[in-house]
Amino acid sequence: MMKREVAWRVFAAEYNSSSLEIKGEEERAPSYIITPLGAMINRLFVIGVMTDVENVGTTEEPMWRGRISDPTGTFYVSAGQYQPEAALAMSKIKPPAFIAVVGKSRTYSPEEGTIYVSIRPERIAAVDERMRDHWVLETCKLTLERISALEDALEMEVPSAEEMVKLGHGKSLAEGVVKSLQHYQGLELDRYRTMVVDALRYLIPEYRTEAEAPQSVAEVPEEIEDEEKEDIDKEEKVLGIIDKLDKKGKGAPWDEIVEETGKSGIDKSELEELTNSLLDKGLIYEPVLGKMKRI
Repeated sequence: MMKREVAWRVFAAEYNSSSLEIKGEEERAPSYIITPLGAMINRLFVIGVMTDVENVGTTEEPMWRGRISDPTGTFYVSAGQYQPEAALAMSKIKPPAFIAVVGKSRTYSPEEGTIYVSIRPERIAAVDERMRDHWVLETCKLTLERISALEDALEMEVPSAEEMVKLGHGKSLAEGVVKSLQHYQGLELDRYRTMVVDALRYLIPEYRTEAEAPQSVAEVPEEIEDEEKEDIDKEEKVLGIIDKLDKKGKGAPWDEIVEETGKSGIDKSELEELTNSLLDKGLIYEPVLGKMKRI
């Protein structure tokens, strides 16, 4: 069974600056958008204000396109007959409205060397301002972690994912940072630090303009909120098990982690997804192959 890719939290300004795509070579192998800060994105989780939505298809075969604004820019989303649930949700949205989107990264190349990115939504739901602000804070934190990872890589004579992991960075981010440095020339990290500062300022009511905020606030969708809480609870459970099994301080054996988490109702496929998330967040690392250790 193929594991579900981690849904990254990135700001629109970082995502829209991406111009590197890594396509899977094998059948059903995932493709990734590599952002300038090293996020290897196959799926995203974003929350913002849906500023407009329209049907660019037909009544019989609708194709809904919309724009989602965050403090740094705009995400572009589209859903049609192959995303029926997301398309139906978009058809009922009356902008401006706070919404949460989980979806796949998509690219469009009108000419050689030019890439435009968008999101193909898997799930869309109305949220409230509180959840949007929480997303902004969490995304600021994760953006700073990516900036820190790039700073570490820039100090290396020959940046490598292996050395990055030894410094405590997640495997996926370490690989993404190395690919980023190979592709993007003259990265201006101060630009992204300023982006984070601006995003934090946006949370101050006096900083916003009336046009940037919806006139009404939707209720928090239980399915989104419950899923987020459940994922966090399971990650905490996995961290506890890793601590428990790390008896000699050299890491918990993977086979024992699989066995112990299985007793808690977490199968191996879900465990891989949870550990990938914990690796990306920099909460655990692999000191040696086959062992996991909490940072």
